Amino acid sequence: QDNGFEQFIINYCNEKLQQIFILMTLKEEQEEYIREGIQWTPVEFFDNSIICNLIENSKCGILAMLDEECLRPGVVNEDTFLTKLNQLFATHKHYESRETQNARHVMDASLPLQCFRIHHYAGKVTYNVTGFIERNNDLLFRDLSQAMWAARHTLLRSLFPEGDPQKVSLKLPPTAGFQFKASVATLMKNLYSKNPNYIRCIKPNETKTAMVFTPELVLAQIRYLGLMENVRVRRAGYAFRQLYGPFLERYKMLSPRTWPRWAGNDREGAEVLLAELAFPPEELAFGHTKIFIRSPRTLFDLEGSRQERVVQLATLIQKMFRGWRCRTQYQLMRKSQIIISAWFRGHV
Repeated sequence: QDNGFEQFIINYCNEKLQQIFILMTLKEEQEEYIREGIQWTPVEFFDNSIICNLIENSKCGILAMLDEECLRPGVVNEDTFLTKLNQLFATHKHYESRETQNARHVMDASLPLQCFRIHHYAGKVTYNVTGFIERNNDLLFRDLSQAMWAARHTLLRSLFPEGDPQKVSLKLPPTAGFQFKASVATLMKNLYSKNPNYIRCIKPNETKTAMVFTPELVLAQIRYLGLMENVRVRRAGYAFRQLYGPFLERYKMLSPRTWPRWAGNDREGAEVLLAELAFPPEELAFGHTKIFIRSPRTLFDLEGSRQERVVQLATLIQKMFRGWRCRTQYQLMRKSQIIISAWFRGHV
């Protein structure tokens, strides 16, 4: 009910994680269809970059304004910080406070004077600015870092590298908000370099009881996790896509025209193969570099046919080997019999 500085930076991190989820699963999904030349009707979804920018903008974001207040000489308190936010974001549609509400002639008794509210992707959250400046200035002072370094313990030195006398800086230590923002940026850079898979956990009820589902609670989580948009994009699009080369290599055994080897290019081979299998035209789309399959059922049918064909080919290999082995043994026995018969007749 009472959200302070810690909850603010946690929600900022959640917002950034939601942003990468949107970019990598919704935006990238639709952009791939455009790149591949697939006919596609775009699905509308909310891009939360406007909320991330509200918090992290290096010139006029909430964190930047907080740092500015922390470093400003003279009397500093949360009132001046909140006043500055109200001036900067008076017209921002994802920010509101009692002052901005009054300017818009909105009466809302649920928003106290010392608070501001952000319309996050997951919903509206009210933050109490009391303690924001103190917690943001919760810094480890230079002499404490130097004391840890002087302990000459390997682990302590690795934890407090700023205590090295040769690296003494006269600059003010970074604030808690600045450090957290830098840490989130490093995390985002790492995630963007990967190919992430997502597991979304749904909390079914508030009582930790088995086999009890609260529909309102589940629906709220589905909405703010972005699963509705994801399902819409997936249902409108194609469940499976793969480069023509690997696709042809895996399934070429299903057609006598592509097995055991295909002489043309990979796309032509995939088209010939799928034409032989007679799938409905609406189930398939041929991009510039990839084959797209709409329904998982079609993919399951492909895999099932491949498994059957693998068994047939294994049986064929076994049959040919057994035939070769039996013929070889027979020829050896026949040759031996001829030699024995010849020597016996000569002896008689």
